[in-house]
Formats: sequence, C-alpha cells, structure tokens
Amino acid sequence: MAQARTALIVGGGIAGPATAMALHKAGVDSVIYEAHPVPAEGIGAFLTVAANGVDALRTLGADRPAIAAGFPTTAITVWSGTGKRLGAAAVSMTLTDGTTGYTVKRADLYKAMHDQAATRGIPIEHGKRLATAEPVSGGVRARFTDGTEAAGDILIGCDGVHSTVRRIIDPDAPAAQYAGLINLGGYVRGEPVSADPGTYHMIFGKRAFFGYALAPDGEVWWFANLPEPNKPARGSLASISTSQWRQRLTSLFADDAGPAARLIQATAHDLAASPVHTMRRLPTWHTDRMIVIGDAAHAPSPTSGQGASLAIEDSVQLAKCLRDLPTPGHAFATFEQIRRPRAEKVIKQAARVNNNKAATGITRVFRDMMMPAMMPLYVRFIANGKPGQQLYGHHIDWDTPTPPTQQ
Repeated sequence: MAQARTALIVGGGIAGPATAMALHKAGVDSVIYEAHPVPAEGIGAFLTVAANGVDALRTLGADRPAIAAGFPTTAITVWSGTGKRLGAAAVSMTLTDGTTGYTVKRADLYKAMHDQAATRGIPIEHGKRLATAEPVSGGVRARFTDGTEAAGDILIGCDGVHSTVRRIIDPDAPAAQYAGLINLGGYVRGEPVSADPGTYHMIFGKRAFFGYALAPDGEVWWFANLPEPNKPARGSLASISTSQWRQRLTSLFADDAGPAARLIQATAHDLAASPVHTMRRLPTWHTDRMIVIGDAAHAPSPTSGQGASLAIEDSVQLAKCLRDLPTPGHAFATFEQIRRPRAEKVIKQAARVNNNKAATGITRVFRDMMMPAMMPLYVRFIANGKPGQQLYGHHIDWDTPTPPTQQ
C-alpha cells in the first residue's frame, strides 16, 4: 500500500465521486470538496458513457445505477446539410461480453454517482471553493475561500477543464484552449423524427453542426455546435436569452434538410450555451502530493464521446497505482506514464472532427464529396478495427498488481 491513507478530492462532478469510490475500494479514505453550495443535479445536458467507461464503472460496482436512466447508443448516421447520407459507423463498440455505450443525461449520471458515493459513506462537502493548497510535512493542506482548511496525505484535482488545482501544481500551466465552437442542447417530446432508438443522427449543416438521438420513450435529445472563431467573454453567453438562442439557431439551420429547425422551435425549456474548451497537452500532471485527473489534466472536446469515460478510467487506474506502489509520488508518476498516451490520442482524434464541424465554403463541399468514400474505410479499419478495440475495449484489471515504472 502506498503511503496515502487520506485524500482530499477537489470537484464533485463525475470524476470526483468516481475517484472517491475507487479509492474506497483501494482502502484510502477521502472527502469530496465541491465549490457549488448545493448539489448541481439540474445542470448540464447529456453525454455518452462509452463501452470502456461502462467497463470502468463496473469495476467500481456502479455501472447499473449510473446508466439506468440512459439508453444504449451504438450507431451513428452522418448527413450533409442537403440531406445526403454521408455514411454510418459505430459510436461505441459493443464488446464480446455485450457491454456497449450509453447516452445519459448529465443530471441523472451526477445523481447516480453521488448516491453511490453516499452508500459507501464518502462525505461530500458543498460550498468549498479551493483557494490554494500547499505541501506540509507528510501531506498537503488545502484552504478554501470560506476560510476553512483541510489536510490529507494527498490532494486530487477533479475540478474540470478550468481547474484550480492545475494552476496550483504548476502556476505556468496552460489554460484550457477554446475550440472555436459553442455548444447547446435540449429535449423535445411530441415531435416525430425518422430515427430508431439507439442511433445518433449527425448533420454537417451549411452553417452549424446538429445531432440528435431518439430515446426509447419517444423523447428526442438534441445538441448543436455553432462555429464561433472569437472566444466569448466570460459570462457573456449567460446574458443571451432562450428566445434569442432559439431565433439564432433556427436561422442557422433554416436552409438545412432534416429536423433541426423544427426540434429547436419545439423545445420548451430554457437553453443554456457553453463554449467548448479542450486541454490538449498539460506538461505537468502532478507533484509528489497533488495530481489532476480527468478534464483537469486532459480534456477532449465533446465530439470524442470520451470525456466522462476517460475520467472514470483515470479514477480506477489512479486508485490501483496508489494501492500498489510505495509512495504517492511514485504512484502519480506511474499513473501519468500509463494514462497520458491514451488520453492525448483521443484528444487529437476529436480535434480533427471539430475542424470538419466548422468547415465552410469549398472545404465543406470537399468534405461532403469525400466522406461517402471514406466512411466505409473508417468503419472497417478504425471503428471495427484495432483502433476501435483499443479505444472501446480498454479494460483495467483491478486484481493485477501495477508494475513499477522508472521515475
């Protein structure tokens, strides 16, 4: 057992509870410190938990409750804005044991993960926004903006793409990169679409990108990515009303084939937009007592469908390293050597897709011409080939000891 018996976990989204449960399994006590003063159960749209993410949740004994409110999504059909079918592929490979990917509302996944952490007796303290942290003899001390402090053997930053822990570990760490896209999403009932449950339909529109999936209960879940080259000022998107977003989105998709404009108009709830950020390569992931994981260390764009899954994988792998290696510093270094290549490969693949989403003019025309020829090759050699197996079939064997690596 590494010399870490207590952990401070900063961030109570998806990665925080997953990490706490993994540490609990490894015999390490933890407390989750969340900046929001109340549980954020109603925040966010929906996300994909890919087959590899479901597998990691199964290691934690949390897979069934985590995906219970979602539905399997295994395929993707791609369309042009003119209504031309550009191809189809797997969105999350179904493994030989039947494990497949799920689409789930972030709020439902959040609640399930928090409930699972609570059943294990893991404390979650709200209203604890991290101000600073520093090493102390044999551990680390965290100070919060409310004036309180906490001490533990290690501190784990699960605080997302705009991580405070990342800047504490390395004041020169790069900030998250704006990806040139704004993301919105919604839910609609009573609007018929030509789709079977379990298939995403993605439309490369003339001015923006639109995707939707039909849930088994008939509700349509949709999202839109709007190209915006200039990074929005912090907080500026929140000042745009739902009616303004609805008008803008309808205008962007008005000339496209497909149900985008109709679904947007039929969406009755408030719309909230967020700029898409990524963390492509973070030079420093850890010190001897502090580390960042998940989006705080390696944030792919939502295009990857892997953000949550990579974070859950991180939690399992980190707990294994802490269980098996002699010091936190050794455990952190080994974790980084194992996880960095995989995470950065996913990020690069997603960045290429983002570039296609923002294509205009002759680039858009060329993309739509080439994609029908390229999609079958992608399905054969990538999605169903070795790269797909490496991505979706990734399994962390909890029972096999973590081999030491060179520091």
